[in-house]
Amino acid sequence: MRGERNTIHVITSWVRRQPPKVKAFLAVVSGMAALVLLRFIVNDHDNLFIAAEAVHSIGISLLIYKLMKENTCAGLSLKSQELTAMFLAVRLYCSFVMEYDIHTLLDLATLATTLWVIYMIRFNLKSSYMEEKDNFPIYYVVIPCAVLALFIHPSTSHHLLNRIFWAFCVYLEAVSVLPQLRVMQNTRIVEPFTAHYVFALGVARFLSCAHWVLQVLDSRGHLLVALGYGLWPSMVLISEIVQTFILADFCYYYVKSVFGGQLVLRLPSGVV
Repeated sequence: MRGERNTIHVITSWVRRQPPKVKAFLAVVSGMAALVLLRFIVNDHDNLFIAAEAVHSIGISLLIYKLMKENTCAGLSLKSQELTAMFLAVRLYCSFVMEYDIHTLLDLATLATTLWVIYMIRFNLKSSYMEEKDNFPIYYVVIPCAVLALFIHPSTSHHLLNRIFWAFCVYLEAVSVLPQLRVMQNTRIVEPFTAHYVFALGVARFLSCAHWVLQVLDSRGHLLVALGYGLWPSMVLISEIVQTFILADFCYYYVKSVFGGQLVLRLPSGVV
């Protein structure tokens, strides 16, 4: 076990010494290798999306366990939870009026648990909420997402308002974790349950991104045509890729910390 840790330490040290362009190249290569592996392992790529929702639910469950066991919400971003509840509520509405399926039930369960977390932070555990650290203005993301949705949305046969809502929840989901990352940037120290939760978000984002990319590859681009014309199909893929890369850096330090046997994650400056 010690030999494995030494090997991992040598690799991570080498990666850390590389210039940004090399790190970006290594991240792209690693992502492509993971996609190739998933393509051969997972027969039905729709399962990747279900797995993404399940992992997200596990992350929320870890938050609930933290709140109930430790009776503190220190290190958590209320604004991220509110943004999550916002895009889940909009997506749930779109699911009911546009395409009701298993994802609707998963979204409903995730929304219910997210609302419970918001209630606990706002009322029961308000004294431990780090409001001064949770200082990311949410209108920085809500307003641009709403404006973008007005101009770039699906071109399906559904009502225009529903198509705008659909686009809004896609864009908002991509950036909903930014307030949580700001909190971690301000504190620099991330306790275990919060780190597990954010890592679960990173895994969920990657699985969701892999689902879309593999679906496009398997359909030889026909899926993009089915999503509509114009910029919307490209924006769906870009949103999935953006939300994956937003959390990629944190996930790297999380894995390094876990293999190094550290329970508390310490982030160097400039990570988030």
